[in-house]
Amino acid sequence: MRFLYFVGTAGSGKSTLVQAYKEWLDSADISSIIVNLDPGSDATPYEPDIDIRDWISLGNVMEQYNLGPNGAQVVAADLLTMNISRLTDAIAMEDAKYVLIDTPGQLELFAFRQSSIDLVEALGRDKSMIVYTADPMLCKTANGFISGEMLSMLVQFRLQIPIMNVLTKSDLLDDMTRERLITWFEDPQTLYENLLDEDRDPQSIVGMELFKTLENVGVFGQMRAVSAKEGEGMEDIYATTQLAFFGGEDPEQE
Repeated sequence: MRFLYFVGTAGSGKSTLVQAYKEWLDSADISSIIVNLDPGSDATPYEPDIDIRDWISLGNVMEQYNLGPNGAQVVAADLLTMNISRLTDAIAMEDAKYVLIDTPGQLELFAFRQSSIDLVEALGRDKSMIVYTADPMLCKTANGFISGEMLSMLVQFRLQIPIMNVLTKSDLLDDMTRERLITWFEDPQTLYENLLDEDRDPQSIVGMELFKTLENVGVFGQMRAVSAKEGEGMEDIYATTQLAFFGGEDPEQE
């Protein structure tokens, strides 16, 4: 099995992308399952094969710990550690080549809790990869783009596994805007020049310093435009996973 963690800010399209990618894998006759890790999810666009809500109820956490919804989400995220063995046992019983893991809507509830690191360790770092969903509505400006990529870098730093960056909801963008965002990631010098073009307010100055950090760390490279609605970019996600896990070879063709 190989594990893909779909991580991103709230509203970035994680769940719909999980559904679209699952449908693409099904059409290619590649076995996969979906794991929902969000105990606070009211509904999902897919039917999860394994659901953390079977063991952790947000309502029960609120009642037991006398917490509001936000506090209960934090406690529920930490309770994942106590249920990792149940989760891994359930996954082990499945016959699938890929496990698509839909993480909580609030990025910090997954990326910055110890329970998530424990889960990655339990499933195997060498078998895991992050699919970071960048919301184009949040990164249309150069400063906004850098803010989003800082989050991407921090997620990878926390989990210490390979990452692919995808630009979600690309169908909502005009061709010029989409090309600009892709170019910013593939050609960081263009991003830096656009930063200089923006007003030299304190935010832009901080953005230039953050840009230098991202460049020094080596974050930039390739971003893939995807659209769950149009089914665009699913082949690119698959090709990237093959490169990361198998050096570009496709075990499905063997």
